[in-house]
Amino acid sequence: MSSLANPVNWVLAAVLGYISYNYFTSSAAPPPPAPRPKQTALVFREYTPKELEPFNGSTPETRILMAVKGNVYDVTRGRNFYGPDGPYGNFAGRDASRGLAKNSFDKDMLSPVDGPIDTLADLDDDEKESLNDWAGHFEGKYQLVGKLIENKD
Repeated sequence: MSSLANPVNWVLAAVLGYISYNYFTSSAAPPPPAPRPKQTALVFREYTPKELEPFNGSTPETRILMAVKGNVYDVTRGRNFYGPDGPYGNFAGRDASRGLAKNSFDKDMLSPVDGPIDTLADLDDDEKESLNDWAGHFEGKYQLVGKLIENKD
């Protein structure tokens, strides 16, 4: 009986009771994540700059594709970065090679979609190294879905 008379035991019993009550009565599961729009699988193919342009993420249902060094990547899961409001948004649906090489997000880094693909021949060694680093980043993080080829005009 002496253990029941000790006030510390009463406090411990109260804390244990409170924890047990909350554990067994608040079993509400967290709400499920918001459903993501279903997208069909992309088959590896060739894209011209004109064909790549619509894949700019302008709507939540639109995929975001981006070309780097002639490879086209699906960067849709990085919508926060490559979507219309993201810091790299101007590269969505485009060949981003020159801008990435020069570490510039300016619109003048983008080649016109109806023109020839940028050969990047004027890049210096540091810019080429930067572009290769970016290409490695995309190869390791995003799905390769195609190759960039010249327009078919």
